[in-house]
Amino acid sequence: MRSLGFIAAISLGGMVHAADRPVMPPITDAMLNDWLELGEEIETRADGDLNGDGDTDTVYVVASPDARTLRVMLSYRSEVDIGHEPAGELKLGPDPLGAAGLTIDKGVLTMRDLTGGTTALSATYRYRAVRTAERPRMRLIGLDATVYSRTYAHDGNEMSWNVATGDTITTQLKVATTGNHGYDKLHTRKFRQPVRTIYMEDTPGAEEELVRLTQAK
Repeated sequence: MRSLGFIAAISLGGMVHAADRPVMPPITDAMLNDWLELGEEIETRADGDLNGDGDTDTVYVVASPDARTLRVMLSYRSEVDIGHEPAGELKLGPDPLGAAGLTIDKGVLTMRDLTGGTTALSATYRYRAVRTAERPRMRLIGLDATVYSRTYAHDGNEMSWNVATGDTITTQLKVATTGNHGYDKLHTRKFRQPVRTIYMEDTPGAEEELVRLTQAK
């Protein structure tokens, strides 16, 4: 992928007062497509303010036949220019059951992804933008995951992990033996994990975390 730190930058020619600051144009579909490599396409995108500066940030998923990647571009302003710069990316499962769902609300990026086949993995990731000494990054604040059978052929498990507080809930999904097809929720456990800083690139696999936490004593 090309370096994007300078892309969409617009020269201001000097300090601009806040009241007179130019409107930053959002990243267009054409610009996103221009950054793609051969065989890639934009699966989905979302726009909103993630870093609280009042300008539009863009989040999008790039898909190819054997790979999918979530990418985040945050707006920036300096004394000499404005533009967008990369703040994180996350490798996704290559077998989606539909396009990923992206929303930006009150500064939180939420991504919902459903992958697999008859046995499916539903994962929800939540991030906030933070500025480190080196550059802006996306910090993981929540991870939910559910593994289940779409035909109720076997039991499943689910978890909800508030990464910001460490609060975690795990539940076993048991195939119902009466009534319509469905799951009964059993053996719910609530516990707290150590709080740690996890950036988007270091996000643990949702299924791996689900297995680890549901097997933990």
